[in-house]
Amino acid sequence: MKPILKFSSALAFAVLPLQAAPPVTLESLLAEMTDFESVARWPEPEFTCLQASSYDRRTVAPDQPGWFANDDHTQYIRTEETAGRRENVMMEDDGPGCIVRLWVTTIKNKKGVLRVYLDENPEPALFFPAFDLLAGDLKLGESLAIPHPGYSATDNGGNTLMLPIPYAKHCKVTWEEQGEGPRYYQINFRKYAAGTNVETFTTASFEAAGPSIQRTNKVLSAPPSSKLAASFSKSTTIPAGGEVPLDLPAGPAAVKMMELRLEPNDAAALRSLIVLIQFDGKETVWCPASDFFGSGAGLNELKSWYRSVLTNGTMTCRWTMPYAKTGRITLFNAGKHPVKVQLQCQTGSWKWDDRSMYFHSAWHYESNLTTPPSRDWNFIRLAGRGVYVGDTLSLFNPVATWYGEGDEKIRVDGEAVPSHLGTGTEDYYGYSFAPRGIMQTPFSNQTRIDQEMTQGHNVLTRTRNLDGIPFRKSLDFDIELISWKPTRLTYAATTHWYAFPGGSSNRVHELENATAPIPTLAEAQAPTAPFPGAIDAELLKVAASTLGIEVKPQDMEPFGGVRWSRGAQLLAKAGKVGDFTELEIPAPDSASHKLFLIATQAPDYGILKFIVNDQPVTAKFDGYAGDVRPAEKMLLGTFKPQNGRIKLRIEVSAANPAAVGAKFYFGIDYLLLERP
Repeated sequence: MKPILKFSSALAFAVLPLQAAPPVTLESLLAEMTDFESVARWPEPEFTCLQASSYDRRTVAPDQPGWFANDDHTQYIRTEETAGRRENVMMEDDGPGCIVRLWVTTIKNKKGVLRVYLDENPEPALFFPAFDLLAGDLKLGESLAIPHPGYSATDNGGNTLMLPIPYAKHCKVTWEEQGEGPRYYQINFRKYAAGTNVETFTTASFEAAGPSIQRTNKVLSAPPSSKLAASFSKSTTIPAGGEVPLDLPAGPAAVKMMELRLEPNDAAALRSLIVLIQFDGKETVWCPASDFFGSGAGLNELKSWYRSVLTNGTMTCRWTMPYAKTGRITLFNAGKHPVKVQLQCQTGSWKWDDRSMYFHSAWHYESNLTTPPSRDWNFIRLAGRGVYVGDTLSLFNPVATWYGEGDEKIRVDGEAVPSHLGTGTEDYYGYSFAPRGIMQTPFSNQTRIDQEMTQGHNVLTRTRNLDGIPFRKSLDFDIELISWKPTRLTYAATTHWYAFPGGSSNRVHELENATAPIPTLAEAQAPTAPFPGAIDAELLKVAASTLGIEVKPQDMEPFGGVRWSRGAQLLAKAGKVGDFTELEIPAPDSASHKLFLIATQAPDYGILKFIVNDQPVTAKFDGYAGDVRPAEKMLLGTFKPQNGRIKLRIEVSAANPAAVGAKFYFGIDYLLLERP
C-alpha cells in the first residue's frame, strides 16, 4: 500500500492581544533554525523545552525500585477510542507550543499509523503510516526528516523529524497499532507561556512554506562558509607546556567562526591541546581541542550544522560567541611534544542587549566505569540562567557488547523527576537498535565506531537548535550506564551551553585526564592489563594474616573480568569477625598521599574496617551485594609512608544480615595513591 499523508483543512488562529508581538509561525521557526545567532540570545518569546517518550514507567525516583528499569518501549499516556479506532496517546500538551523533534523506531513490523492532532480538531493535521516520517507527499529531504543509515521500509532503523509543528491551543500525538511492537518514541516540544501568539500548522501554511523548507534543507546540509571582513589568525609552534593567545577586537562583537589545524593531528596531540576562551574577563571554555570541535578521541570526520571536521585535519566551529568588551582565545599545549597550530577566528558585529548570553563548553572524563551495576553518570550540573545546546560523548569500550541501554535524565530548575527522560543512549543521539554505523546529519552524528559490536572507540554528538533547553535556575544532565554484558567504560563528555553572567558548573580543569594515554583495544584485551595508576592487591606482599585463612589471587573472568584491574583480585576467605590481612603498599616517594581502596562486593562478603600504619581509620566498607561487582572507589585517608611503605590492615568487623554462605569473605581489587 502506498504511504499516505493527510493534512486537516481547518485553519486555527491564536487570539491576538493588542500590539501583539510577531507570531510564532512555521516560517519564523524555519528562519530560526538556520540563524546561527538565534541560540546566543535568551529566547523571545520564552519557552520551556519538554520531552515525551516511551520510557519505562517504573522509573519514578532514585530511591525507589525501577529507577534503572529498561522496558523503554510501547509505553503510552493512555489509550482512547476515536472513530472506532484504538489510538495510544504518545504526547499531549495544552498550547501554545511547538513540536521540534519527533523520533520513532520499531523492529521490522511497522504496521500502524502515527497521527498528529492540533487544536482539538477531530481530524489529524499530520498522518504517517508505518513509522515512516518520509512518507507520502511530505517531500522534506534528509535534513528535516532524517532516516537511520540503511533505512528501508522493513529495516530496524529509526526516523527523526525536525520539521517544526507549531500549535496555538493543543497538540496530541497518537499511534494506532496494526501489528505488534516494540514501539519506541521521543517527542521534544516547546511550551510557550499562555497568551503567546502562535499560528497553528496547517495545509496552507505548509504549502506556503514550501520554498523555505527546501531552502532550509539545503542550508542545513551544507552550512555556509563564513566570509566576514574581520579575520584574525595565528600560525606557530607551541612547545610542550607552552601556550599562545589570540586577542579579539574590542566589543561588542561576536566570534562567528573558529578554524583550527594541528600538526601532528594524532589522537594524543588533539586531546592534549587545550582550547581556553575568555569573554569579558571570565573563562567560559576549557576543553581539549578534538572534543571541543566534536571529533572526540582522534580525528573523525564530522558533518554537522554547528561544527565540521575534515579528513585533512581542519576543524571548524560555527557557534556564535558574543562578548560585550573583550575576548581572548588561548591554545595551551599540555602534551609532551611541540605542536604546530594554525588558528583562524572570524568575528562580526553584535548588538549587546539584555538577552545576550556567553557561550560555554566544559569537558569531563572518567575511566574504569564498570557496569553492572547500573548507575547514573553525570555529564554536567549547571547553576544560573541559560540554554543547553549540545554535547559530544567520546567513549572507549573494551568488550564486544552494546554499552548504551542507559537513558538520558535531564532535570531542569530543580525537578524531582526529569522532564527529559529517554529510551536509550543511541536514541538520544538519533539512531536506534545499536550497534550501527557512521551517521552524519545536521544535528545528530555518530562519527566513529571501531568495531561492529561497539568494541573500541565510539564518538556520538548531538547539537540542539529549536530543541535547546532553557533553564532559569539549574540544569542537571545524567545518563545511565547499562550494558548487555559486563564491561569497563571510559567516558569523555563535552557539553555546550549559553548562559548569563553569574552562572557556574560542577566541572573543573581536568588536565591530568586530558594527557592520559588514549586507550587501545590491544592494551584493553591483554589479560594482564592494569587500570591506570592501579596498585593491584593480588601482586602485593601479604605481610600478615589470621592463622589458617586462605589469601590468594582470584581470576575474575567468570564475573566479567575486564571490570577488575588485570582481571583479578586478592581474595581472603575469612571465617569470622576479627579475621584480617595486612598488605604492604610501596610508595613512590616519602611525601604524604591519599590512599584509595577499590574492593569487591558479593553475596557472601563481610563488613570491613581498616587500620593504616597502625592507626584505625573511620572509613568502613560493606562488602555485601546481591551479585559480584567492583565497588566504588573509597578514600581511606591521607598517610605518610614509613620506610617506603604504607601498611594496610583489612579486618572483618561484622556480617551483613543479608549475606549468604561464608558471610565473612572479602576481596580487594586494587589501591591508588594520589597526591593531596
